[in-house]
Amino acid sequence: MYQQDSEVEKREILKRYRNLLRLWKPRNPVDKKVVHKAFKMALEAHKDMRRKTGEPYIYHPLSVATIAAGEIGLGATSIICALLHDVVEDTEYTIEDIRGLFGDKVAAIIDGLTKIKGIFNQHTPSIPAENFKKILLTLSDDVRVILIKLADRLHNMRTLDALTHEKQVKISSETIYLYAPLAHRLGLHAIKSELEDLALKYTEPAVYETISRKLKESAKSRSRFVNKFIYPIKKALAEKGFVFEIHDREKSIAAIWLKMQKKEVPFEEIYDIFAIRIVIDSPVETEKSDCWKVYSAITDFYRPNMDRLRDWISIPKANGYEALHTTVMSHTGQWVEIQIRSRRMDEIAEKGYAAHWKYKEAMHINSRLDNWLDRIKEMIESPDADALSFIDDVKGFFFLDEISVFTPHGELRSLPANSSVLDFAYAIHSELGDTCIGAKVDKKLVPITHILKNGQQVEIITSMKQAPKEEWLSYVVTTRAKSSIKLAVRAEKKKFAKTGREQLGKWFAQIGLEFSNGNIKKFLVANNFNSIVDLYYSVSQGTLGVKDVKLFAASNVQNGWLNYIGKGSSRAGVMKEGENSGQKSLAEAADAQPKGTIPLALDYKVATCCNPIPGDEVIGLLTSEYLPMQIHRTKCIKAQEQMTVYGNIMVKVNWTHHESISFLAEIKVTGIDRQGLTNEITRIISNDLNLNIKSFHIDALDGLTVGSIALYVKNTTKLNDALNKLKLVEGITHVTRIN
Repeated sequence: MYQQDSEVEKREILKRYRNLLRLWKPRNPVDKKVVHKAFKMALEAHKDMRRKTGEPYIYHPLSVATIAAGEIGLGATSIICALLHDVVEDTEYTIEDIRGLFGDKVAAIIDGLTKIKGIFNQHTPSIPAENFKKILLTLSDDVRVILIKLADRLHNMRTLDALTHEKQVKISSETIYLYAPLAHRLGLHAIKSELEDLALKYTEPAVYETISRKLKESAKSRSRFVNKFIYPIKKALAEKGFVFEIHDREKSIAAIWLKMQKKEVPFEEIYDIFAIRIVIDSPVETEKSDCWKVYSAITDFYRPNMDRLRDWISIPKANGYEALHTTVMSHTGQWVEIQIRSRRMDEIAEKGYAAHWKYKEAMHINSRLDNWLDRIKEMIESPDADALSFIDDVKGFFFLDEISVFTPHGELRSLPANSSVLDFAYAIHSELGDTCIGAKVDKKLVPITHILKNGQQVEIITSMKQAPKEEWLSYVVTTRAKSSIKLAVRAEKKKFAKTGREQLGKWFAQIGLEFSNGNIKKFLVANNFNSIVDLYYSVSQGTLGVKDVKLFAASNVQNGWLNYIGKGSSRAGVMKEGENSGQKSLAEAADAQPKGTIPLALDYKVATCCNPIPGDEVIGLLTSEYLPMQIHRTKCIKAQEQMTVYGNIMVKVNWTHHESISFLAEIKVTGIDRQGLTNEITRIISNDLNLNIKSFHIDALDGLTVGSIALYVKNTTKLNDALNKLKLVEGITHVTRIN
């Protein structure tokens, strides 16, 4: 518990301010004087305010400024803005006050920060797409707004312990869904990794603690291995006259967990828990050749894996990252990743866009990071009003790896990995994309669905008879292509909207239902349409008919009033004892107490995307007044999307213990194929554990067996019992729960 002591707090505030100055290292007395003025203003403005921890509020802006200066490398203007970023929002000071004291640039940045805070703190049902576009506009106008916001979010994540569990989960989900990808795209690798680790700490605390503990336990043996491994490299580089630093860098906990899930292996089988980093002092003119000389020296001692050589020196990543990566085999039979960088490359890798900007003028470059920022405005022009799909597209745009392809004239174009011919066509021009019927890739004819690879040359083939189709959306990954296709398809559908509306109105009248906006919206939700245009288009094309209106009316008219109740089973994936089917049962969501007028007796649905079971950390999400509450696992990606986009839909839910109820869970079994293996697996599940199997699919190929089993369990304890018993079966190498 925090103990207040005014004298101790004054000394601590002064200590933190001096630490800020030490990290920043002001270049001239004028900058130092203005920053001191901002500090005094922030101190006065927040003098009576305290954080949830009980600490003086001024600790927060001081910490944000320290992160901006020390961890991102920003200058005087950004430090002033970091110190004052909450003043307009939380005190009586106005933007005009800031403008008068510190000038237009500081006022503009703080105004942008205030708007972003307003967007994420609002109590409306969602973050409208237009508001998120405003955030991106601030990014393209002055990237410092977003850099300071990332510093703000990092400090909030570091001090999240003071909040309730529900707020921790929501803020962590928002962080992992938007802020970490944004930090990644701006090249802030250290901040991106810490944000992911802190988010994992609150969404999956058991996983975080387990990996953290195992990293500490293996630290000494890892240190001994690294010292022995790097000794000959250090000696060789010193003999060649290089000035360098060499050290090991642990993977983040979140990155280790991601790899464990992806490869379906335990912590002990992750070979690249750390990487060796070599940073050389080399002038810009010779840094590329020097990095290759270091690579050559390393391969004199260790054999490289050529499939894992990554040259981001010749063509840097889209976020500005430059380095040479290789993976070599050690004398102990362990693969080791080595990263080779110059001092300049290292600073850009650690501090991202801020460091890139520092070197830009000196090197006279317009990097791919600048090009990416230029493309932000194109993305903002998307007409799609669906906040969830818009933010999902943007988030994907932040995180995708990139490939480089060439036009017929030799011009280099950057595209996300897995881009198709159609993505390339839309990257050149929307009209080229709309009329694309195929392409010649390295002189070979390919369809529009063909996935491009790094270094290929692409020539688009068009036809004026071609037009975008809705299925094209599954062929593309770029935001620009998706937006153009959606725009063209929507424009085509709108031609039929009037006809569809008139026809639907006739059917409503025929059945005796009022053709009101409320009833139309309920009919739209009942038939799983995302927009009114899609609904009218389906009516006009005959996909929906009068029988659908009759079914809707028959199931939803009560006492003469239309009162929609969600169609289908709201408890899919649960089974009561004695039931033959797993379709309907009651698994209560206790303590469901959302704010406002929402009733406590909530209808709910167990989400099929993550199949939560009792014992899992879960949340309830209310996405529509017409749909039941959805129960998700806290780590579910779909839940993170929903919590990020919709501000006030999260409901506190707890499992109640009903031994008569079983929930659907899926597990994956991998092992060495042998006679009787399947029988032994089913015997353990059915006879020893007394669990019901819904489905069992197993494949045997070249002596290996891979099986997926869907079974009903009462809670995570029963599921873990099943996992542990199956791991003991002869020949089984891995047993994991399918998320």
